[in-house]
Amino acid sequence: MKIKYSIVLMLFFFLLGSCSEEPSYTPKPRAYPKVEYPERAYRQFDKDYCDFTFEYPTYAEVQQDTLFFNEKPAHPCWFDLFIPAFDSRLYFSYYPINRENTFEKLKNDAFELVEWHNKKANYIQDVPIKKEGGVSGFAFVIEGPAASPFQFYLTDSTDHFLRGSLYFNTQARPDSLKPIYKFVEQDILHMIETFQWK
Repeated sequence: MKIKYSIVLMLFFFLLGSCSEEPSYTPKPRAYPKVEYPERAYRQFDKDYCDFTFEYPTYAEVQQDTLFFNEKPAHPCWFDLFIPAFDSRLYFSYYPINRENTFEKLKNDAFELVEWHNKKANYIQDVPIKKEGGVSGFAFVIEGPAASPFQFYLTDSTDHFLRGSLYFNTQARPDSLKPIYKFVEQDILHMIETFQWK
């Protein structure tokens, strides 16, 4: 009987000793780092190697392409707008419309490049662009885990054709990238609004 009594007493003290005032820790939920958005301001893009001008955000850097798959680009007016704050790029490629690069060919290429993202995209919205000064084209809003969330082309359909596409240097996670993408999208739309042929 003494043995049973001592075992119960030891269990009681063991349980009493395990109850302490220290809080039990639980893991924190997954979170993403806080994003510091740059101040919104614009400067004029007016490079001598391009036949157009527009306003682009001051937080972006213009980087002219000097190589395209170890060769010279098809035209000197191939450049990127690099956004260091978000590790993203807006790739621009310009083509003069001629016999080799007809308007129909360039337009079909732009639609095919957008269609390529349909493998992963949930939805692609085509938004027609029509501005004064002979600027028209299409913007493509690509929703879902596609590599590029936004692409567009601008043209006068006789002499000039400019294509742009936005890429983030990260795995496509639409839910976590959406606030950043929406911030950059507003500035891309501002570029399109202020775009003019020289």
